[in-house]
Amino acid sequence: MRTLVCLGLLVPALLLAVSLEPTTVVPAEGPAQAGPPVKPATGRSGPGQPGRFTLGVVDTVGGTTYDWQANGPALKLISNTPGAGVHVLWMHSVETQGTSFPDRNMRYNFYDYGNRSWNWIDPDYMQSGVGVFSDRTGFGNLEADPNTGVAVISAHHATGSLAPVVARDVASGAGIFEYCPGEPTIDDNAWPAVRVGSNGYYQMAMIDYTSQDNLFWSRATSWCNWDPEVSVPGQAPEPLFPDHNIAASQVPGRADVCITWVNSPDGFGVKPGYYRLSTDGGDNWGLSTELPLPATFTPGSETVPSFHITSLYPIYDMDNQLHIAAAVEPVVNDTNHWLPVELWHWCEASPNTWALIHRTPDPETIAAPIGYNAIQACRPSLGQDTMGNLFVAWEEFDCVNHTPLPVPRLRAEIWYSHSSDNGQTWAPAEKITDTDTNTYRFPCILDRITDTVMVSYLCDYATGFFLYNEGGATPNPILVQKWRNPYVTGGVASPGRAAPRRVTVSANPNPFTRTTHLTYAVPWRGHAELAVFDAAGRPVRTLVSRRCEPGRYNAVWDGRGDDGGQVPAGVYLYRLTLDTKRVTGKLTLTR
Repeated sequence: MRTLVCLGLLVPALLLAVSLEPTTVVPAEGPAQAGPPVKPATGRSGPGQPGRFTLGVVDTVGGTTYDWQANGPALKLISNTPGAGVHVLWMHSVETQGTSFPDRNMRYNFYDYGNRSWNWIDPDYMQSGVGVFSDRTGFGNLEADPNTGVAVISAHHATGSLAPVVARDVASGAGIFEYCPGEPTIDDNAWPAVRVGSNGYYQMAMIDYTSQDNLFWSRATSWCNWDPEVSVPGQAPEPLFPDHNIAASQVPGRADVCITWVNSPDGFGVKPGYYRLSTDGGDNWGLSTELPLPATFTPGSETVPSFHITSLYPIYDMDNQLHIAAAVEPVVNDTNHWLPVELWHWCEASPNTWALIHRTPDPETIAAPIGYNAIQACRPSLGQDTMGNLFVAWEEFDCVNHTPLPVPRLRAEIWYSHSSDNGQTWAPAEKITDTDTNTYRFPCILDRITDTVMVSYLCDYATGFFLYNEGGATPNPILVQKWRNPYVTGGVASPGRAAPRRVTVSANPNPFTRTTHLTYAVPWRGHAELAVFDAAGRPVRTLVSRRCEPGRYNAVWDGRGDDGGQVPAGVYLYRLTLDTKRVTGKLTLTR
């Protein structure tokens, strides 16, 4: 009821000052409608000095004047190849006048673990990194191939026919790319999101550029061998906006793929979210499934929840569980509003249960509009560390900090949170940037986290998009902020819960028909192995086999054996081994 009361008090008063309705647009590939350049702020927030930060250290890895980095949900723009280095991507331009940005390109940098440095750093940070494509391209994303460690980068090119193109590096961090164009198989599609699974398949989700509504999928089972495009939604509505995303399992022996999208028709009202799954690399697809909306904003009242176009972000974790982070906005009397916002986590292991990550505060005042394609907190991205802990980062707008006239806009900052229990509960949100005269946008958190958490994002010196005459063209740094994993001994923060005192393991639900959630406790650092056996004691499936720090962890068994095949219904045993300590329980699978 508190949400409804707050909205009821806020909406009438605030509508007198600024609109609470989110504004959604897609940039055209034609000339930008930009005004004259604006001189960046001076002092600690000027060029080369992107501001102070509340956590860790910050590396400036590149720059761009093209400040519109994404339309809908967070793009995957940073990826880890353990033992080699970290890959970072952004959309680059140095143009400063009203232009079609002929130099627009995806740009790449690589942090080499061996040298402990970035490969391409120039005294002029706008020249740091290397251009990926030879043609004018944009709106791409990044994957580190789990099999080879090389960067795989997608984009759409706008020279001649508009179509996806994919590049891959010749070696991890080399910056020498070979190319795979999508014509003619997947021509006239744009905003391609690419992932690479453990089976080596290149998976791509994209949207028809002409109508900007139809969602398609294709794959290449070998390099540059694209299958004909297939319509994704099936029984569900089309997205009607480039708000799609994709995830592919990187667990050896698995070939799961997930595509997500939000149905975003013109006008206002509840926007449902959907996902569609394949467990065999795209040979066969299940029906599209509507995501249940979180029970928030007082169900049954005139205030109801809706997904926003900046949802959804899916990942498969190291145990092959599917996770989705979502940004949820309130709909009041059939009209969408951009605050307050709640960020939620969903896991396939409990498909009817959501966990709240963060709720934005109810502001006393709102100083300016928020701008295009955003709500108060949006674009969450997910990552996981080697111990199974989950991490999330997002952009959040400060309702007081804003640019002055003639185009007032709220400024955003970057926040993060983490979970040690598979996303059931989340640590209090923490702001990692410091309030100043910049706006920090389009974050992406590292996918495979070791002892260091990393988030890449844009520092925009002129709040508001240059593309739509909200702000001038400024030399905006691309930043990577990094800090010690809070779950690593000696980290910068406590995980927020005491280490368990004894080795335990339990399964829920039990009995189960499809998946069961195994929760286990590790009281000391050691090698943990969690496995399933049949009633005769024969190994069926190894769920976990890795070195763990003290903590509580989760795994999921989906009724499959190590060979990927379904096992018959019956009684099974699960066993957790930590060094020489063993704990066993009984599990019943029904079909």
